[in-house]
Amino acid sequence: MLWKGRRQSDNVEDQRGQGGGFGGGSPGQFRIPIGGSSGGRMSLSSIIILGVIALIAWGVFGINPMQILNGGGGLMPGGGGQITDNSGSQGGGTGAPASDEMKQFVSTVLAETEDTWTGIFQSEGLTYENPKLVLFSGQIRSACGFASSAAGPFYCPGDRKAYLDTTFFQQLDQQFGASGDFAQAYVIAHEVGHHVQNLTGILPKFNQMRQQMGEAQANQMSVRVELQADCFAGVWAHFTAQKGILEQGDMEEALNAAKQIGDDTMQKKMQGYVVPESFNHGTSQQRQTWLVRGYKSGKLSDCDTFNNPI
Repeated sequence: MLWKGRRQSDNVEDQRGQGGGFGGGSPGQFRIPIGGSSGGRMSLSSIIILGVIALIAWGVFGINPMQILNGGGGLMPGGGGQITDNSGSQGGGTGAPASDEMKQFVSTVLAETEDTWTGIFQSEGLTYENPKLVLFSGQIRSACGFASSAAGPFYCPGDRKAYLDTTFFQQLDQQFGASGDFAQAYVIAHEVGHHVQNLTGILPKFNQMRQQMGEAQANQMSVRVELQADCFAGVWAHFTAQKGILEQGDMEEALNAAKQIGDDTMQKKMQGYVVPESFNHGTSQQRQTWLVRGYKSGKLSDCDTFNNPI
């Protein structure tokens, strides 16, 4: 990814080395609509209809309560596993200087997501509300509660912030075999996808329903929520490719990351067998399929995981 020299977002909060901070804010007002343009993106009326249909068609489902407690949506099934810092100690190191290359990379990718989603929202006469991205080390407290590095990257609907311990990228490479800067960009774009779901009303509606759901049903809906975030990441990649800043092999890096963190692949690697009823993020094939679907079309209407087979 040709990211150096491009605009960097001012919406990155660096809390590394602070031993756990408070991601301020509380659950507030939710913006329900999102739209598209004549280029095939979903219209404002369509996204509202989709939300209603989803609630009716999947009224017996909800988001996994643990997903909400851990941030209302994350990249990794069942938490990201144990993360170590560069020194080999448990997560929670001394942090890194504010000018380090990792922060520059994260800030640049976040800026690219801001530009893409701002354009999509503006095509419907709406204003995209940029999320904050919090870099932390070891542990953090958000409006969704306390989380450690082991939880993996997550998004909190309550304060509209994504949280990332960048040592996760080291784990992604060394433990899961998913290397490359665009694999890392996919992680960020996935969490921003949850922010888009929050603004459209998808997360808050299912959050309200989740207390009525059984674990198996909650897991099934959680899969659809996560796959849609993957598809939204693909939509972002579509427009990023149009800017000419993707390099050969970038999408292969993202697809490999999606494969390595699929529920089935993760369970086989960590426990030697799979338990399909416990899946809450989607299989490797599902995650790759929906990432590619968003990438190929660039249309939000193709990211309807609620009313299509997954």
